[in-house]
Amino acid sequence: MQFRLFTIPAYDPDAELSELNRFLASVKVFQVDRQFHSEDRVWQMMVGYQEKKGSDPARGNRKKNRIDYREVLKPDEFVLFDRLRRWRKEQAEVESIPAYAILTNEQLAGISKLSEFSLAEIARIDGVGSSRMEKYGEILLELCREKPATKDSGDL
Repeated sequence: MQFRLFTIPAYDPDAELSELNRFLASVKVFQVDRQFHSEDRVWQMMVGYQEKKGSDPARGNRKKNRIDYREVLKPDEFVLFDRLRRWRKEQAEVESIPAYAILTNEQLAGISKLSEFSLAEIARIDGVGSSRMEKYGEILLELCREKPATKDSGDL
């Protein structure tokens, strides 16, 4: 077992808490001892842990090979992908669920690559089942058919 000490200021804990949470997500935790130091106004946490196979505690559990959809998709496909991603984020906040529970980036990219936008075509994308189509199909179709704003349209 290994140990790591975290010091988290009580007055502004955000950055240190983010680091702690990333670390905790990447290891198997066996023990956490915490203590508040009122003089310094900090929490100190000693974490006893073991590394998970294939993990890097300094980086958290992030995938090493993230896809950059800006490079993978054509420019017009990426515009649609970005529009769908922004909608998904807003929808996830409304429903209080993770964005990937609505549709994954891979599914959004699949929708963006379609040559013809229809409910049937969207439903053919791997993982987009009937329940997602019932819930989101019409709005997805509407978002896909929206014309992108251009600089020449006078909307500046």
